[in-house]
Amino acid sequence: MDHSIRKVEYYYITVSDKPGEGARVLSHFRDVGVNLIAFHAFPSARKAQLDFVPADSGAFKTAARAGRFKISRAKTAFVAEGPDRVGAAAEVLEKLGAAKINVIAMDGLATGGRFALLFWVEPRQVKKAATVLGAS
Repeated sequence: MDHSIRKVEYYYITVSDKPGEGARVLSHFRDVGVNLIAFHAFPSARKAQLDFVPADSGAFKTAARAGRFKISRAKTAFVAEGPDRVGAAAEVLEKLGAAKINVIAMDGLATGGRFALLFWVEPRQVKKAATVLGAS
């Protein structure tokens, strides 16, 4: 296997859906030195949901408290990464589909000869997905 898949913790923060809010929140975490594995944002019920996959959950939670951000409880997502190749995302989705596991969201990116996927499955299917994918 030339790629890896791992379970990751993520948290979300809900903010006003207006210009500058994402910059305000991300700047806070940057300024206190929180490293992010991934970040995902989208509109949700007239607000914006900001999803954070921190490299260090403890540091992220401490920084969120210091910034007075209300964060969600820890949730689980998956990160797949490896050398870029045609069909990398399709391979992951095929394995999950064959196991009757529905992916509820996925982001993908390829750059510098590497690919990365951030994806979510229903909470009740996390353990099964990890087994099917050999996720650590």
